Amino acid sequence: MAKEMFERLWSNKLAVIGGMITLGMIVTALFAGMIAPYQPDAQNYDAIFQSPNAQHWFGTDELGRDILSRVIYGAQVSLQAGLIAVGIAMLIGVPIGLISGFYRGFIDEYVVMRLTDAMLSFPPLVLALCLAAVFGAGLENAMIAIGLVLTPNFIRLIRAEVLAHREREYVSAAKSSGLKDWRILFIHIFPNTLGPVMVQATLATASAIISEASLSYLGLGTQPPTPSWGAMLSSGQGFLIQAPWLAMFPGIFIFLTVLSINLFGDGVRDMLDPKNSK
Repeated sequence: MAKEMFERLWSNKLAVIGGMITLGMIVTALFAGMIAPYQPDAQNYDAIFQSPNAQHWFGTDELGRDILSRVIYGAQVSLQAGLIAVGIAMLIGVPIGLISGFYRGFIDEYVVMRLTDAMLSFPPLVLALCLAAVFGAGLENAMIAIGLVLTPNFIRLIRAEVLAHREREYVSAAKSSGLKDWRILFIHIFPNTLGPVMVQATLATASAIISEASLSYLGLGTQPPTPSWGAMLSSGQGFLIQAPWLAMFPGIFIFLTVLSINLFGDGVRDMLDPKNSK
């Protein structure tokens, strides 16, 4: 079974390419200190606005800082924000979805689901922007805001999966054997929901990276001098004619990272879909 699933994933060339690029981004973020040729905040006023060259492959900015080094360190911020925000969403959304779908009732129907619907009625970026403005500027607050925005998606997903499983024979057998509800829920039902959760987490990470870049672009995410792709886009927009590489390279890396994660997530979804089995 596992071999067949891996073969399905491997046969999806776009997913493989997306996974390799994603892995490359993760390695870059983990070993940024070893890969980056310069410190991200090191200023050199003799090298201001240098175009890409042998010493500075991506050029330099208005303070003479190396763009390549800042892009590499920016990968740390983006991946950290994406993973932690998704972790927050799962930590809140998965237990609520499990309990709500298993017990149902008034709280599920008129409190949890109505609150979830209300949050989903807002555009995610607008809601994240409002929450970040309330919490205050900063990477930590931005991650919390993004995590809260992503939470309703996990609640609805897990609740739907639990509703589908709670009426199945193995759950009825577990109840008949006298197992407590929490054992049935967390030991028998929850493991069967991990596939959809993995796919949702992968796709949500891409969304979180875009949201963090957007908040940083607007000044509510990562604060200077910490390098962030969104903040680099914001500072580079004022020099598009004079030095287009300031905004071009962060934009390319945002695009590649989000695209590769989405491609890999689609591949994982197809891999776990039993309809695609031979």
